[in-house]
Amino acid sequence: MQTISIFGCGWLGEPLAEYLLSKGFTIKGSTTTVDKIASLKEKGITPYLMRLDNLSEADFSFFDTDILIVNIPSKDYIGFKSLTNIIEGSNIKKVLFVSSTSVYKDNNSLIFEHTLDSYSDSPLLEIEDLFTAIQKVDTTILRFGGLFGGRRKPGNFFSAGYKVSQPDAHVNMIHLDDCIEIIYQIIDKNSWNQTYNACADLHPTKRMFYTKATEIVGKPAPNFIENEPISFKIISNDKIKKSLNYKFKHEDIIEALEL
Repeated sequence: MQTISIFGCGWLGEPLAEYLLSKGFTIKGSTTTVDKIASLKEKGITPYLMRLDNLSEADFSFFDTDILIVNIPSKDYIGFKSLTNIIEGSNIKKVLFVSSTSVYKDNNSLIFEHTLDSYSDSPLLEIEDLFTAIQKVDTTILRFGGLFGGRRKPGNFFSAGYKVSQPDAHVNMIHLDDCIEIIYQIIDKNSWNQTYNACADLHPTKRMFYTKATEIVGKPAPNFIENEPISFKIISNDKIKKSLNYKFKHEDIIEALEL
């Protein structure tokens, strides 16, 4: 069975590692926290202490792997440049880079992966280019919408008195369960050299979503700033559903808040 290295065993990476273990893969996982080494090992994950901004001190056996999943919530271009240089010098054949739909600007329209004129000035675009430019590696870019599920409760995103702008703008969210299953399906179906958007089918307004989210955790609804011009984007997930024949586990994100 193949070996998969997961760079970043946090909110997504750790449960992803456990799921891939259950599918029979050998898993290596990185963390920046010394205290987490033992818990990863107990779960059957070979642990590595590693920081993106200090890869010169990394144990390079982490990169002795068939597939590398890069799941680091960072915009450190220099760090990612160092990482891609390491990949170029390794035997890695496939890379999955977890990105974000924040690479698209709000243009009050439906956005597809090929809608190039909708790109924002996000530094993530330059980081994505670092990975797709590696000639000998098959790289897939996975752009997730807003992340929730597990211990990440959207109702806890706001402190008391927080004001939410444009409450009637649409949201683009995805549940942890779908994040994990989509990554597995990309690997299982060898869907490489692709760029995918990944967010749930339904796009309620901020007002609807965050009112329900705060209610569930027992907090008052955030304060909404009314009468602002609406600026939003609706991210299409058509490509990933068709390419992977994928049906979202949580199409309705408001219902998924109850989990």
